[in-house]
Amino acid sequence: MKKERGLLIVLSGPSGVGKGTVCAALRKQDTDILYSVSATTRSPREGEVNGVNYFFKTKEQFKEMIEKDQLLEWAEYVGNFYGTPVDYVEKTLSEGKDIILEIEVQGALKVREKFPEGLFIFLMPPSLAELRNRIVNRGTETEDLINNRMTVAKDEIEMMNKYDYVVENDEVHLAVDRIKAIVIAEHCRKDRLIEKYKQLVEAE
Repeated sequence: MKKERGLLIVLSGPSGVGKGTVCAALRKQDTDILYSVSATTRSPREGEVNGVNYFFKTKEQFKEMIEKDQLLEWAEYVGNFYGTPVDYVEKTLSEGKDIILEIEVQGALKVREKFPEGLFIFLMPPSLAELRNRIVNRGTETEDLINNRMTVAKDEIEMMNKYDYVVENDEVHLAVDRIKAIVIAEHCRKDRLIEKYKQLVEAE
């Protein structure tokens, strides 16, 4: 019987909404979902590990990856480049495993063009005031950069109509529960299963 292809789950939303925190909590609960590590030219934050949180690259290395078409998507965001290495994603899906991409909105829209069958989830903050608080509490950005991120965030929130689902990140455990429910429902969609069950009927 033909193996069911894995599900590409794309989790994105404005900077500071908690994508990384929600993604990490989801992976702790559901080890069947693999994490696709993005490449970036931004500097590592305290505690981040190369090859685990991101593949940290110089701008020269990143541009070489673009030229060699080694990225599923890439985007420049607040002066840094982010992208998704394509080989690992395709290999994982072909093995029937689910993989989650935690990426910025620009990148998610590029993935949608190449993988329209993916599951696209937009993570929303409870409010813009709360979003600003989360960015400020990181303690890693200047006031100018915070203001820049808030301006970008407002534009990104207006793009949520390009996603399949919207999940509010009010409490991390609640956001994780909502995402898990969406993934289960997507695996039960008839267009993903119809060929599998046709084969069962024809084998009788």
